[in-house]
Amino acid sequence: MSTDTPGIDPLQALRAPRDPACDVFLTGPVFLDIIFTGLDSAPVRGTESWARGMGSSPGGVANMATALARLGLRTSLAAAFGDDHYGEYCWDALEQGEGIDLSMSHTVPGWHSPVTVSMAYEGERTMVSHGHEAPAPTAAPAAAPAAAPAPAFPHCPPRARAAIASLAPGRSEPWVATAARNGAMVFADVGWDETGRWDLDALPDLAHCEAFLPNAEEAMRYTRTDCPRAAAHALAERVPLAVVTLGAEGAYAVDGRTGAAAAVPAIEVEALDPTGAGDVFVAGFVTGTLADWPLADRLAFAGLTAALSVQEFGGSLSAPGWAEVAAWWQLIRTCASQDPAALERYAFLDDLLPTTARAWPLRRAVPTIGFRQ
Repeated sequence: MSTDTPGIDPLQALRAPRDPACDVFLTGPVFLDIIFTGLDSAPVRGTESWARGMGSSPGGVANMATALARLGLRTSLAAAFGDDHYGEYCWDALEQGEGIDLSMSHTVPGWHSPVTVSMAYEGERTMVSHGHEAPAPTAAPAAAPAAAPAPAFPHCPPRARAAIASLAPGRSEPWVATAARNGAMVFADVGWDETGRWDLDALPDLAHCEAFLPNAEEAMRYTRTDCPRAAAHALAERVPLAVVTLGAEGAYAVDGRTGAAAAVPAIEVEALDPTGAGDVFVAGFVTGTLADWPLADRLAFAGLTAALSVQEFGGSLSAPGWAEVAAWWQLIRTCASQDPAALERYAFLDDLLPTTARAWPLRRAVPTIGFRQ
């Protein structure tokens, strides 16, 4: 995490003494990501390819956890970590480097960390992963202080303002309903339906969600519509907030409670690596929702943070903090080619950001396992 990130708390004006200590809770597998960049093309069978850049960082659910933490949200992650060097590196990078609460996480003796190798080229990526499902925790976290109690998750997730879930057909996670009953706003994304049925009723945890954020293809298949905007309106009949991401065309959202809709175009950038951009988008939208911003501002901020992330490589490596947002906002207002009306869409940033910021572009530190952070 950048040490020069302004200490911005987007929820400062809303915090009260009896509020949960945790802003956002999430769970899932943590991978060690090894990212190669600077490839001129996809690897060719039977040849050796040399990359001009490389980095490593925690991946998987750590992408979204890092994105949330860098935006100033108090983030709690429940995950399994291997007791190998990879697991130790990921734990330290998340807890010490990003300030993420890992009290619900645990180390699994004798279990090796899942690994993903990602190769970025021509604005796309190819990934190869390996791993085995982690056994359920049976004792206190191996990497936590000796006096720490055994983790209550998944039976009792921590009290939080929000929780993020990943839905899958035919699968229900009891912690989601518990989190919702305890007052958390549940935000959910969804993956590709390998069954081919695309049945919303097969997503039982959708009933507990405040917001559902599929991409355009997923939204249209689940709603049997041929237009992303029509899909968003159909989904808003099932959840209070339906957000459909449209890739290069931006995003569209519908508030099911009021019927209000908002559309925000994407920011045109030169994409280096799209890894983790969807996670960063969700983190930006969660931040704006918890801060009670207008719907269009939430979409704009989510799209901005996602656009900033694809200009860097890696998942958690690329997640922007307030320093990156402030530098971009300072730069973009000095560009003579910018349409003043388009800039007005991001005027809400003036009330959030410091009056001065570091010059763009910001050079990020690139973590690797071989060096101490």
